[in-house]
Amino acid sequence: MTGRKIEGAAATTNAGCRSGRSCLPAAATIALALLALVPHRAFAASSASCDGGGFSLLELSGDQKTVVGGSSVGSTFAVKGRYMEFTVDSATFGIRDWKLTGAPNPLDITGGMPTPVFASKIPDHRGLSLTSDIAVEISGQKLVIRRTGFGLSMKIQANDCANGGIFQVEPERADGTATVFTHVLADGVFYFDNPNVRLLLGLNIPCSGILPDGTPVVCAGANPDGTVTVTARINFANDVSNNFVGRDSAQVATRIATDCTNSIPNPLHPGTVSHCGGVSQWSVASGGRMGQVMGEDATEIAPAAKPCTTGCTAQDQVQGKALVVGFPFPVPDEVRLKPRFFPGFVAP
Repeated sequence: MTGRKIEGAAATTNAGCRSGRSCLPAAATIALALLALVPHRAFAASSASCDGGGFSLLELSGDQKTVVGGSSVGSTFAVKGRYMEFTVDSATFGIRDWKLTGAPNPLDITGGMPTPVFASKIPDHRGLSLTSDIAVEISGQKLVIRRTGFGLSMKIQANDCANGGIFQVEPERADGTATVFTHVLADGVFYFDNPNVRLLLGLNIPCSGILPDGTPVVCAGANPDGTVTVTARINFANDVSNNFVGRDSAQVATRIATDCTNSIPNPLHPGTVSHCGGVSQWSVASGGRMGQVMGEDATEIAPAAKPCTTGCTAQDQVQGKALVVGFPFPVPDEVRLKPRFFPGFVAP
């Protein structure tokens, strides 16, 4: 997508204000300035980031819909795309070594370098495992893989795009209970509280627009007046590329707060966040999803995905305008979340 990013917005505020009353003029000025800069969301840019994308796995490549015998699959298998690569644990559909390749593309967010993103994304199936044949569907840059076991079903959806595309994993249990996912960031990648978002907390930002055919639309899940109320945002980034940014994307899932309490400074909205710097855990409802979004989509002010527990598909939730606020680079140390892991953490 293309949108005007607001970098380092905190610099425009009165850092010395201390009371709500004295901060009001600065907040109003920021709100008016940002509302005037709401960019038009362009669909062409998003699709261009996927040009030439496509996956190969289990000796398959090219558009097809097929089934691979479970007995022929090892304990893990590699999924390779032009822009992303990852390894799948066959019995759990846990993900390891998720990375962006840095392949050339005008919308690349890595600076042209191979970039590890997640060390692992592991579900806890509490003794259940996947044993069936593996269903594989490849269509252009899109991939869907499915596998089942006694009382358990898992699906992975991915788009092979230079800006990270869309990636999600969906668990479904016969007993209807939730699945805990543990996301561990790769070395050099860290979670942070985005100050460009925190600056706007509580403001209602327009999120509507016109489709290429002239049809007026409002972002799915927006307020009745077509706006989105800004809430705090945890992103992840690194110290290598000023375009590399992402966030965990949950649907019908709740983050599990851990013993990593951070005091976040901000001229308008200081606060406290309980989130570690290198790991996050989520309780995902049966039929829900756990994934990530990256690039500008990770810092846009848009509605959360609506709840879905049956036949969910990876798709763009915003069909109109969404303000992209960006993030400061390098990320200031005071908003980087610490410690990296909670006490007693053991990588799955």
